[in-house]
Amino acid sequence: MTTRYTEDHEWISLNGDIATIGITAYAAGQLGDVVFVELPDVGKSLKKGDEFAVVESVKAASEVYAPVDGEIVEINDALENEPAKVNEDPAGDGWFVKIKVSDTSQLDGLMDEAAYQDHTA
Repeated sequence: MTTRYTEDHEWISLNGDIATIGITAYAAGQLGDVVFVELPDVGKSLKKGDEFAVVESVKAASEVYAPVDGEIVEINDALENEPAKVNEDPAGDGWFVKIKVSDTSQLDGLMDEAAYQDHTA
């Protein structure tokens, strides 16, 4: 499984042609306590850079952008009732959506963990 990061603090983890997407621990920390997450519908097509979710915290509302092209195949329904999962486990139970990736080569343009650590330093 390969995990990559965007400059906008999304992470994407690819397993076959299905990718799980969420926001990084850094982003969750910057937002503060997440109180609401608005997720898209299953079946929605995304293009790289499309806004697909909104995260609201005690500090701010922030958009979440698609790191690659694909179609949403699953959403994390648990976030509706437990948005704090985004803070508690952003790279695990706090994931947002799973998508069927159209072009896996788009991940090549994203940062690996070391580059992302440098980006947030």
